[in-house]
Amino acid sequence: MKRFYLVLFVLALGIAFSLPATAVDVKFNGSFYAAGLYQDKTSVTKNTGSDGGSTAFYYQRLRIQTDLIVSPGLKLITRFDALERGWGGNRSTPGITAMADSAGTRSENENIAIDHAYISYMSPIGEFRVGYRDIGIWGTYFGDSGKPTGQIYWGKYFTPVSTYVWGMVAKVNDNSNSAINTSNYSDRDNDQYMLSAHYYGIKNTEIGLLYDYLRYASGRNGVVIAPSIDYGYVTAAHIVQSFVKTKFSRIYFEGEVAYAWGDYVKFDGAHPGVSDMTLSNLQAYIKAIADFGPVYVGGIAAYVAGDDPGTTDKCEGGFFSGGREFNPALILFNTERSDWGGAISGYNTSAINGQMTNTWFFQLITGVKPVDKLDIRATVSYANADKKPTAAWLYNNYGTEVDLTATYKITNNLSYMLGGGYLFTGNYFKGTSDVNELKDNFLILNKLTLTF
Repeated sequence: MKRFYLVLFVLALGIAFSLPATAVDVKFNGSFYAAGLYQDKTSVTKNTGSDGGSTAFYYQRLRIQTDLIVSPGLKLITRFDALERGWGGNRSTPGITAMADSAGTRSENENIAIDHAYISYMSPIGEFRVGYRDIGIWGTYFGDSGKPTGQIYWGKYFTPVSTYVWGMVAKVNDNSNSAINTSNYSDRDNDQYMLSAHYYGIKNTEIGLLYDYLRYASGRNGVVIAPSIDYGYVTAAHIVQSFVKTKFSRIYFEGEVAYAWGDYVKFDGAHPGVSDMTLSNLQAYIKAIADFGPVYVGGIAAYVAGDDPGTTDKCEGGFFSGGREFNPALILFNTERSDWGGAISGYNTSAINGQMTNTWFFQLITGVKPVDKLDIRATVSYANADKKPTAAWLYNNYGTEVDLTATYKITNNLSYMLGGGYLFTGNYFKGTSDVNELKDNFLILNKLTLTF
């Protein structure tokens, strides 16, 4: 009997090794970071009896991407984030709403969340990508907010004109009736349609143009209080964006501008007392860095329009933001600090909370690389609100921030960053009363990052 099982085992091994391989190659890449943050205050209010104290904690994230290459020109790409949590801290309450930059909830990311899973196929007529992958990443870092979304993508490089063209259809949100969602309505989905061209015909230069049509119908909540009064509405926006990246001599320059127009709120039926809202939103950004050997200098200017509270029939701000990927300072407009440390509150609902909105922003940059592995960088940033939130709001000034960071490359894949930022808090956070007192804030951050 033992000989019979041995022969059977050998035959099974022979069959297994003679089967054709289903994957020619597997490639991995990813990153891991662990960081420690000390933040002096969790609010900039002073002498209120409930001013926020300091906070200090460690946090980390592991990200792995896997490319399963089935055959030349055909592969399956996946990406997951794991153990994205604070060391020893409380776990979040399980929910059903995905994080802003993930296909999973916060509690899922604290364990493991699959964000990307899509097929990439290089056909004779171009590349197709079908499945879950990021939208919202385009051009420069400014305005970028990557969000894993189900989509169909096609792209092709046209050699005679040195241009790459791509198009995409994305299902941002689906509210159809299904096994896990009960709905009596057939058109409440959020969809996006994009077409872009990137030109590479000029040396060391890339120029891009994007058209994005966004139709969000999830505002159709079905609340009907009379045959002629329907509270449901649709957002239908047209977006045009352009960017340029170029390098000449010692200077690197990049810039991006975006404009959105259309219907911000278009009611399906009559809605007494409230009118439809049109959309007219602008944002722009430029960055220039001059490299003089071990020393570099430069600057950033950015603008994100704010909403005028006096025009209730038009949305001029709030539709665009500087994006989650654009983190020019350590305290102001830093989504990583906000994701882990939460909002830093002021008076009358004012807060320092992640993405740049309603802002004029200016930053001076200087740095030195005394050795190849060490980069010491200093920035001075000034920010001002484009519009006051209400007529009673007193000031526009967000404040001035000074940051100093030092990043050392331990190896080609491992780096350590130590930095600090000090915010001279602006009077914007006084809100509607000049009696309100403010205090400055600072933080210290150190971060170990591995990429592979």
